[in-house]
Amino acid sequence: MKAATAKDIKQALNDRSAQELLQLCLHLSRFKKENKELLTYLLFESNNEDGYISSLKDHMDEQFLQINTNSYRFIAKGVRKILREIKKFIRFSKVKETEVELLLYFCMKLKQFQPYFSKSSVLNNIFDRQILVIKNKIGTLHEDLQYDYEMELNKLL
Repeated sequence: MKAATAKDIKQALNDRSAQELLQLCLHLSRFKKENKELLTYLLFESNNEDGYISSLKDHMDEQFLQINTNSYRFIAKGVRKILREIKKFIRFSKVKETEVELLLYFCMKLKQFQPYFSKSSVLNNIFDRQILVIKNKIGTLHEDLQYDYEMELNKLL
């Protein structure tokens, strides 16, 4: 089955009643965890971006504590899993400041992950790639925010 275009979906949604839209959203939330997470963000978290960021930072702290430190392979696997989740939550938000702040926090937590960070080229490469992403995203922000985030990035480095 071929998926409809966004324009076709928008047109079909315009033709539906409020009750039908409610049923469609509930039906959509049953199929995938990511759909439910997105609806949760849109309904409950989108109006309080600072609370959303702090809850994600707490979630990141918990995830870093649960990383299996038996070998560098398990550590890298755990770090990539955390980064994948954070990128998913960033996509929900679509706010550039949120993305920069969460990636800065991720890099800070990764750098504090001692002694493993300094001895692993894989973790160093992940760190370096995220620093490049942060620098690119900072360049798209307002000048005042650019200065503030540049200061935080310099502290990190």
